[in-house]
Amino acid sequence: MKDFCPFEPRVELAVAVSGGADSMALALLADRWARAKGGAVTAFTVDHRLRAASRREALWVHRALGAWSIRHHILSWDRGASAGRANLQAEARAARYRLLEERCRAKGILHLLLAHHLDDQAETFLMRLERGSGLYGLAAMAPVVEHQGVRLLRPFLTVPKDDLRAYLKGCGQDWLEDPSNQDTGFARVRTRRAMVGLAAAGLTPERIAGTAGRLGRDRAVMDQAVARLLALAAAPDPAGFVRLDRDGLLAPPPPVGLRALSRVLAVVGGAAYAPRFERLARLYHEIAGPCRARTLGGCTIRRARAGALLVCREPAAQGPPMRINGPGTVLWDGRFRVELAAEKGGRKRTSMTLGPLGRDGWARIKTDAAGFSGFARGRPRVLPDAVRVGLPALGDRLGVAEVPHLGYRRHTGGIASLKIKGIRPLPPEPLAGAAFGIAETESPV
Repeated sequence: MKDFCPFEPRVELAVAVSGGADSMALALLADRWARAKGGAVTAFTVDHRLRAASRREALWVHRALGAWSIRHHILSWDRGASAGRANLQAEARAARYRLLEERCRAKGILHLLLAHHLDDQAETFLMRLERGSGLYGLAAMAPVVEHQGVRLLRPFLTVPKDDLRAYLKGCGQDWLEDPSNQDTGFARVRTRRAMVGLAAAGLTPERIAGTAGRLGRDRAVMDQAVARLLALAAAPDPAGFVRLDRDGLLAPPPPVGLRALSRVLAVVGGAAYAPRFERLARLYHEIAGPCRARTLGGCTIRRARAGALLVCREPAAQGPPMRINGPGTVLWDGRFRVELAAEKGGRKRTSMTLGPLGRDGWARIKTDAAGFSGFARGRPRVLPDAVRVGLPALGDRLGVAEVPHLGYRRHTGGIASLKIKGIRPLPPEPLAGAAFGIAETESPV
C-alpha cells in the first residue's frame, strides 16, 4: 500500500468483493492495513442478477465479512434492455464500475481497491495481444487509475492467485467459485486455459505480467508527452468544443500527435473508447494536408482561423432530445451534467426537453434581445455555427426556453416550468486522460 501513498489520516477504503478468493483476500488484508492506521474499510458487492444464485452469493459475502466486523453493502444492477451474450461480460463490467464509483462518491470515499492479480494481468495482456493492441492496450491494467473523485487501486498485480488462496486458507476463510469461470463461451476463460500450455513452454504468467508492467512504464512516458502537447496546443471550452493548434499537434512524433488527437475526440465526443487506429491515422494524415471538414468519434473536425482546428460535437451523433419531467440532475449527451430546478412562477406539471439547439432553434432566439439581456450587453456569445447548433437547449411547447452557453433565457411568452441551475462539462476522462499509474516496486527493466 505504500506505493499508493499519500493517504489522508484515518483513511477510509472501499473494496470491491465478489466472494472469490482474490477479492476476499483483499478485503481481509485491506481491513487489517486500514485498522492499523486508525481507518476503516467498506466492502461492496455488485449483484448483477445474471444467475439465480447471485443474491444468495451476495448474502454469503455479507455474512462472511460481517464475521470479521467489516462493513458490507450489496449494490444491485438493474440490467433492463440489454445487449446479447456476446457483450454480456463487458456490459456487466461497465455496470459494476459505475455502481461502485457512484457509491464511493456518494459516501465520500476516495480509494476503491480492486483485486486483480498477476494472473489477471497476464490474461489481459494476451487477450489484447490477440486483438492486435498497441502500447496502450498491451500495458494492460494500471496499479493506479484516477477517475472523477475516485482512485482505483490494484495492489495485487504482482501477486499470483495461488498466494491469495494460501492466505485465505491460513485465515480459515472460505471463498466462492464463480461457475462462469468454467464457461468457454467467454474469451477470458479460453485465454486462461490456453495459458497452461504457454506456461509449459516457459511463457509463465509472471513473465507475461512482467512484460505488461514494463510496457506500462513506457505508456506512462507517452502519457506525459501527450499531456505536455495538449497543454500547449489544445484550448478546451466549457461549451464542449476544443480549439487545436494544427502545427502544434503535428510537431511531435506521430505516435504522440495521434494519441493527443484521440484524447480530444474522446472528450468532445463523449465516447468511452477511442476510434479505431486506422480511421484515426487517416484523419491525422488528412489534417497534415489540405483538410476539409471531417467527422470521427462523434465529432466534426474543421479548419478555423490562424491555423487552428475546431473540434466540436457532430450534430448527427447527438440523438433526439431527452424528456425532462421535473427538477434533478441529468447527464446530457454523455458530456454535460445539467442541474435543473423549478422556475419560480413557472407553469406546473409541464414536461420539457433537453436537446441540441439546432439551426431552427437559433433562428428563433437570435432576435430575442430580451432573452439575452443578462449577458454581454444583451448580445449572445459569439460562437462558430458548428458549435452553436449543438449546444444544450432547454425547451417546451412554446419553443426554446434556455441556452446557458449563449446566455439566453426566455422572458416573454410564458415562463418555463424548469430552469437550468447549473451546467458543466463532464467528459469520461480529463483531456489528457487518466494517468497510467505505476507502482514504485515494479522493476524498470
